[in-house]
Amino acid sequence: MSSFDHRRYQAFEPVPMTNRRWPDQRIEQAPQWCSVDLRDGNQALIEPMTTAQKSRLYDLLVKLGFKEIEVGFPAASSHDFDFVRQLIEQKRIPEDVTIQVLTQARPDLIEKTFEALKGVHRAVVHVYNSTSTVQREQVFGLDRQGIVDIAVRGAELVRDTAAKYPETEWIFEYSPESFTGTELDFAVEVCDAVNAVWQPTPERKVIINLPSTVEMSTPNIYADQIEWFCNRVKNRESLIISLHTHNDRGCAVAAAELGVMAGADRVEGTLMGNGERTGNMDIVTMAMNLYSQGIDPMLNLANMDEIIEVYKSSTQMPVHPRHPWAGELVFTAFSGSHQDAIKKCLGKRDESAPWEVAYLPIDPADIGRSYQEVIRINSQSGKGGMAYVLQRDYGLELPRWLQIDFASAVQAFAEEAETEVRSEQIFSLFQQTYLSDEGPMRLGGYQVSRESGVDKLQAELQQGASRHTLTGSGTGVVGAFVDAVQRFVGKQIVLVEYSEHALSHSADAEAICYIQLNIDGERYCGVGRSDDIIQASLDGILGAMNRAAQQAAASAA
Repeated sequence: MSSFDHRRYQAFEPVPMTNRRWPDQRIEQAPQWCSVDLRDGNQALIEPMTTAQKSRLYDLLVKLGFKEIEVGFPAASSHDFDFVRQLIEQKRIPEDVTIQVLTQARPDLIEKTFEALKGVHRAVVHVYNSTSTVQREQVFGLDRQGIVDIAVRGAELVRDTAAKYPETEWIFEYSPESFTGTELDFAVEVCDAVNAVWQPTPERKVIINLPSTVEMSTPNIYADQIEWFCNRVKNRESLIISLHTHNDRGCAVAAAELGVMAGADRVEGTLMGNGERTGNMDIVTMAMNLYSQGIDPMLNLANMDEIIEVYKSSTQMPVHPRHPWAGELVFTAFSGSHQDAIKKCLGKRDESAPWEVAYLPIDPADIGRSYQEVIRINSQSGKGGMAYVLQRDYGLELPRWLQIDFASAVQAFAEEAETEVRSEQIFSLFQQTYLSDEGPMRLGGYQVSRESGVDKLQAELQQGASRHTLTGSGTGVVGAFVDAVQRFVGKQIVLVEYSEHALSHSADAEAICYIQLNIDGERYCGVGRSDDIIQASLDGILGAMNRAAQQAAASAA
């Protein structure tokens, strides 16, 4: 018998409901968002974030408008404990932002959790224990009452310990972990028992979080579970029903959306869906889904390039080019028929009318992007074969985003020449476009140092007959130089993409660096080439800056 045998598994049982209401509901306002990037997302990383990375991501979350941010599991990690203390002692928590921490229902962990939060103006203490049938029977060897006892003891410890810190406004949250694998009547029983301890009121609500710790069913069944629970839990008006969906079946966003339709008030998730196994619910995707339906997501996602840059540098995780809304290629049309339809719609646009353009669900400019139409690029695509010949004949491994940027120059050259474009012509055009010495900015000398994990750079910039000394700091030399240039020119600059490789395999090989910057909402590419990898990187950044200046001058003329 093959090991790939579907008979080893059984279908998830649907919820017996004949009067479900959620299919007729519409989402008309954003839920309460809680980012769990700094805890759930961090623990799922191969290399957990450093303090500097975590701090930068926290600042981004505040800037985006998150009002609840789970900042760690302070009782389980000295690093998390110290980070929570840093936020409190350095007064980095805005008055309208509530931090959240997680703890298991154990006396020593709960005591340490409150110790970490001492002095905070307001905090959510999130306590949990597993309630699923399989964990109850096979992991803990307990009956239902044994699981209820764990939850109640945890709730009592949280209540009693919080009373020792009356200067803080405490919000309690409880999760029956693995809710989707728990009998629904038992989930209600456990939560009712916890709430009997905490005594929530409409003025002082408790958060009941119902996670799909493992996604086990289609989203409609999860919505049934949420509605069933909301119909039967006691004191519903005193509860905030929260969702925390995982993506094992690839449906975390859909499950969260249907769960909100079924009565939930709050959603926990992460940027780009980072998390255990296949990840958490992707807040960027769900928020942009709402935005595309004319609903204020209550998060400011206007600068998607900055979000992606901070996310990637903090987590060391990539963002797929086809990622919904945020991916590099989601507003790029390769198909001729798509390009034609988009052109016609844009040509007939009435700016006062609602957005309605074929293949573009929103205006890319809303999130700092632009629509691109490109010829296909591969070894069989005529003019688009430029990437193939540049690699074959000159060893240039152009990343996809640079292929797209360069394709328009190749296409214009080919249309003007009205003949076959030879390999050496493509290479010459590449040099003219990205490696010419023309441009207002040139790099002189530079010095790099590192202090406490932060890179600092001092560089000499030649601008016409003038010389300027630039200083900057950041994670890595490239980040430090971007910071220095940003300070000098007074523009917002985000490093969107960076790629480099050697041009041969010898010890003295030249390095070539490909750079893409977002400068005040517009993207520009640059290339640097040198036997010094740092020099090549910095030249690439200045190449992008020079192209931006040249295009601005051409537009002004």
